Amino acid sequence: MSSIKILVQKFGGTSLATAELREKAVARIKEAVNRGYAPVVVVSAMGRYGQPYATDTLIALAREICAEVNPREMDLLLSCGELISAAVLVQTLKAHGLEAQAFTGGMAGIITDRNFGDAHIIEVNPEKILSCLNRKKLAVVAGFQGQTQDGEITTLGRGGSDTTAAALGVALAAEVVEIYTDVNGVMTTDPNLVPQAKLLKVMTYTEVCEMAHLGAKVIHPRAVEIAMKGRIPLKIRSIHSDEEGTLISDEAPSLPGLELKSDRMVTGLAHIPDLAQFNLFCPDDVNASGKALEVFARLAEAGISLDMIQVSPQQITFTVQESLFDRTFSVLEETGLEFEGAKGFAKVAIVGAGIRGVPGVMARVVQGLYKAKVPLFQTTDSHTNIACLVKKEDMTTALRALHEEFGLGD
Repeated sequence: MSSIKILVQKFGGTSLATAELREKAVARIKEAVNRGYAPVVVVSAMGRYGQPYATDTLIALAREICAEVNPREMDLLLSCGELISAAVLVQTLKAHGLEAQAFTGGMAGIITDRNFGDAHIIEVNPEKILSCLNRKKLAVVAGFQGQTQDGEITTLGRGGSDTTAAALGVALAAEVVEIYTDVNGVMTTDPNLVPQAKLLKVMTYTEVCEMAHLGAKVIHPRAVEIAMKGRIPLKIRSIHSDEEGTLISDEAPSLPGLELKSDRMVTGLAHIPDLAQFNLFCPDDVNASGKALEVFARLAEAGISLDMIQVSPQQITFTVQESLFDRTFSVLEETGLEFEGAKGFAKVAIVGAGIRGVPGVMARVVQGLYKAKVPLFQTTDSHTNIACLVKKEDMTTALRALHEEFGLGD
């Protein structure tokens, strides 16, 4: 591997949507150059739905013509947004006297499987990127995409540019991967719902991955998992602020100038709205395990993903996205079991590496919700989170109650 000091910087679509924002991105890139780094810049498609090059705009464009789009052709179309961003940012850098070269995901050496629309990276061959850096040029890579071993263009699914940045960071042995967004970093919970939310200066990979899986939208969990395997630190920063943001690394607590309290039990909260709950009832003369297997197999065949699953001798309980309610209802009718389903739920979860093995955490969760008069319909837990199912209208109240109960605003 090259002895060049490499820094990967990823800029999201909202950070590149206007000429003014692209100037801010260039300022961040210049800062890295001035600190002695050779930046590798990963970009998303510019803007959000309605703006011409945004991914959702391109999806709508294709479906206006025909609702069913071949996945291969859809990936060809969706790859264009990031290519435009890469070419435009190279021109912006050139206007500032910085030599740069744009790369597609395939040119950058990102090789994927053939799962169009949600491809997984199988290897990264960054030789062209290293050659570019050795020629004293900045590399600007179109995120969210790669190519198969036989040259077909693929996209990596939602959050794919984060995944690109993490994968390149590992392949290039970068010192850090910086993810620039429109927030200052990872907060203890959504500040739009809980005004007392605080910036988390340091987190472990596991904590941020759990929060991402449980609904926090700052970074994609697949990107965190890749960085964790490669031991490459991640930093979530704002395009608008000079704040250092959130540093994600298992070694974060030992970094100078950053204090992580050893007794921090809960790191943050996450939430997922718009859920439905189903309860299936098994008669005493029915093998519950066998019925559970049949139910889960049928739901899987129908492409329905389940969450908060609980199986007991007399009952099977789980949640699905509300958008899948009717499909789930139809599948369950075919089982012959008595069941009930209801919409209007949300999942609220506490997350923290310090939860494991600590008595009384669930008692505090229940206490916080009880004091706030929030009914609790179901819970699940792991070593690093406790998730609670509440009514959707109680979601914000539940978040605020648990934020206060665990002192996250202190």
